[in-house]
Amino acid sequence: MPRSVRSSFSERADGDLCIDADPTTLEARRQALAPGAWTWLRQVHGADVVTVTEPGEHAGAEADASVTTRPGAVLAVHTADCAPVLLASGDGAVIGAAHAGWRGVVSGVLERTVEEMARLGGTGVTAQVGPHIRARCYEFGVADLDEVAARYGDTVRATTAWGTPALDVTAAVRAALGALEVPVVDHGGCTACEPDRLWSHRARGDRSRMAATIAILDGAA
Repeated sequence: MPRSVRSSFSERADGDLCIDADPTTLEARRQALAPGAWTWLRQVHGADVVTVTEPGEHAGAEADASVTTRPGAVLAVHTADCAPVLLASGDGAVIGAAHAGWRGVVSGVLERTVEEMARLGGTGVTAQVGPHIRARCYEFGVADLDEVAARYGDTVRATTAWGTPALDVTAAVRAALGALEVPVVDHGGCTACEPDRLWSHRARGDRSRMAATIAILDGAA
C-alpha cells in the first residue's frame, strides 16, 4: 500500500530556522514544524546527495540534497531565496529534499536527487517547489544567465520588474525535472516581494532562514 508523506514549507511566522541559531530554540522550532530527527545540511550550492538510512543520519553534512526510504526520517533544506524542492515517489516509499540555488541547479543537484531516488527504487516521482525569489526580482549577470540557459534553454531568461536581465529559477527547476518526466507543483511565493511572510537574503540581507521538510510517516500503510 502507498505510504503517507508529510511535507512542509516554513514561513517567518514559524521563526528563524537557520542552522546556526540558538540550539534549544532551533530544536523547538524544528519539532513544531516537523516532529522527528532532522537530517539538515550545510549547503554548499553543489550537487552532492546523501542517503539517509536512520532518522537524523548525516545531520550537518556538506551536501545540497538528501534521500531516504526510512519512515520517520525528516529531510530538510534551508532557504532564503533559493528554491526548496521536495520530491516523493508515486507510492510514497522514497522521498528527497533538494536545495536548488542556481549554482546547484547548473551542477545537476536535481538530476542527482532523482537518480538517487531511482537507485532506491523510487518511480513515478513528483516534486513540490516552495517559495523562492522570482524572476521579476532576480537581477542576474548576463554571463551567468548564459551559463544557465546553455544547460536548460532560453526559458530561464527573464526580465526584472525594472527591465534588467533576470533568471527565472522556477523555469530552471521545471526544465531540469521536466527532462526527467517529473511533474512539478509550484506553491508560489516570492521571497523578495513578501517581506511580511518570507525571508530574503538577496532583497533585504536577511540572515534568517526558512526550512522545507519531508518525511515518510511512521507506520503508514
